[in-house]
Amino acid sequence: MANTPPVRQGTTGAYYAQAVISFAISLVAMAVGIAYLHADGWIRAFMALGLLYVVTSAFTLAKVIRDRQDETRYSSRVDQARLDKLLTEHDPFRVDA
Repeated sequence: MANTPPVRQGTTGAYYAQAVISFAISLVAMAVGIAYLHADGWIRAFMALGLLYVVTSAFTLAKVIRDRQDETRYSSRVDQARLDKLLTEHDPFRVDA
């Protein structure tokens, strides 16, 4: 039984660039929209603080999801290694005397 490493699914450079550019454009657009909002300074400050909170919580959520996926992947690899060891050690034709 050959041990084949799992296929690593990575993102392409174009996908990474698209995600970064999209994030930057949306953040700048919201910041400009808040800056030119026809409202009192306190309201604009509140909106800017809300935007900052949404951005930081989105980063935190993404990190938590990534960490959970990594944890699941590593635990499944450990379980797979244990199963492989049990299967290689098991000999159905062995006779205990």
